[in-house]
Amino acid sequence: MASEHDEHHRTHHHGHVEYEFCPRCGGGLERRVVKTHEPQRLVCRACSFIFYQDPKVVAGTIFTVDGGIVLLKRGVEPALGKWVFPGGYVDRGESVQDAAIRETKEESRLDVRLNSLLNVYSYPRSPNVIVVYTAEVIGGMLEAADESVEARIFPPDDVPWPDLAFDSTKDALNDYIKSHLKG
Repeated sequence: MASEHDEHHRTHHHGHVEYEFCPRCGGGLERRVVKTHEPQRLVCRACSFIFYQDPKVVAGTIFTVDGGIVLLKRGVEPALGKWVFPGGYVDRGESVQDAAIRETKEESRLDVRLNSLLNVYSYPRSPNVIVVYTAEVIGGMLEAADESVEARIFPPDDVPWPDLAFDSTKDALNDYIKSHLKG
């Protein structure tokens, strides 16, 4: 019998899906150059529909509690067991700001108010665009929840750099520490 964790990963592809069939007619898709100087696109062999694979938007927050940065240990792949700031995918029809607040609550049980945009991160081989806000806690009690197995407050000098989950985690934490904690 499949575990809840296995079932989650069977049904949630976290932005990494390779499509085989046309959403218009059901024909087979193939990669081909549509315009010179652009990447190959998925094109239907039957109806010539061009299936553009848009990036997934991720929203996250970085904030402090008692002078330390809140990080969560991931309980799911990718990067199982690695540390991240609270964040996750933006749902269709949801604002990026609302997603950042929702994901923070779901993963850490903390209510936050967004302060400012820290930065937007994207990388050539990743389908994700990560939008990170600075925030302040306005309620709740820190607790690992949803896709997290541990929640911890790290003094800025004790951030577990080798155990951070993603390039965006490292880059955003560096930006936050430089702009908000070093004076």
